[in-house]
Amino acid sequence: MRAEAAAGRPLQGQPSIAGRHGRRCDRARERRGRAPARRRVHVRDGARGLRQCDRPGAHGVNGILLVDKPAGITSHDAVDLVRRALGTRKVGHAGTLDPAATGLLVVGVGGATRLLRFLGELPKLYEGMGVLGIETTTLDATGDVVRQTPVEVTEPALRAGMATFVGSIEQEPPAYSAVKVGGERMHVAARAGRAVRAAPRTVTVYAFTLRRFLSPAFEFRVRCSGGTYVRTLVADVGQALGCGAHLSALRRTAIGPFSVDRASPPSEPGPLLPIETAVAHLAGVTLQEEEAAVAVHGRVLAPAGIPGPYRALSPDGTLIGIYRDDGSRAVPEVILTRT
Repeated sequence: MRAEAAAGRPLQGQPSIAGRHGRRCDRARERRGRAPARRRVHVRDGARGLRQCDRPGAHGVNGILLVDKPAGITSHDAVDLVRRALGTRKVGHAGTLDPAATGLLVVGVGGATRLLRFLGELPKLYEGMGVLGIETTTLDATGDVVRQTPVEVTEPALRAGMATFVGSIEQEPPAYSAVKVGGERMHVAARAGRAVRAAPRTVTVYAFTLRRFLSPAFEFRVRCSGGTYVRTLVADVGQALGCGAHLSALRRTAIGPFSVDRASPPSEPGPLLPIETAVAHLAGVTLQEEEAAVAVHGRVLAPAGIPGPYRALSPDGTLIGIYRDDGSRAVPEVILTRT
């Protein structure tokens, strides 16, 4: 049963609309001449001071979850399982995994969804397997084989080939990806038989190491920036070696400080981490009382001299929001607290 469908049904024993209306009229006559008590909802303290988009999710659910996505479902499917388990719609994730891939998804619940975009700069750690000599339409094991080539690659040659992709590189998104070109996702165009290409992007591969080579298969570990397509990386290594390759398995084991070792299945979410956990990697600035008093309302501040986004903290260490310097002032990107 969908939550939104159930929400519209009257509870058992609830009086009819007409009955409730009649009692409201009687009560109105009784209260005539005195201020309605419900004006108290305008008192701005705690959750009442939050805008609707800032309110916690159902039952006060608000924080970060570490989810271990299984193979065979999309990242969106995993998020939907979390929504059902927690009973709230306000759930999102950072860093999409392909359906065939497994591993870590950092999931935000409630107000934490507004901080997920700041996780994009964190490095990702993957463990996977590639197969030399076989190229596919999708660059992974889910696609059709388009070419097979005899493999005469030695382990030293493979290590050397992988090493050439360490550092800042240009990478073209694969045809079967969610990248949009002309307003259309590339995988939609590819499945319709239309050849669409996206402009290359600069990504960073911090480390790309060979764990085991059982030709034609090889196991690897890669640490890379957000936005890196590991299947493209494997396919490019195969091209460089002259035999082609495809990705046969992939597991994400870490995103920045978050490890899959602490993750739970999406249908059985583990404990929530504090909302501040999502931005703990950002620099922090502790504001004076006067600054904090205006920051909670989203006002501009004096610049902090910090490149990129940073945490604005109250004198007691409470996270007020995320600011970014803009010339002679600091402007808010996200405000979490209201008074």
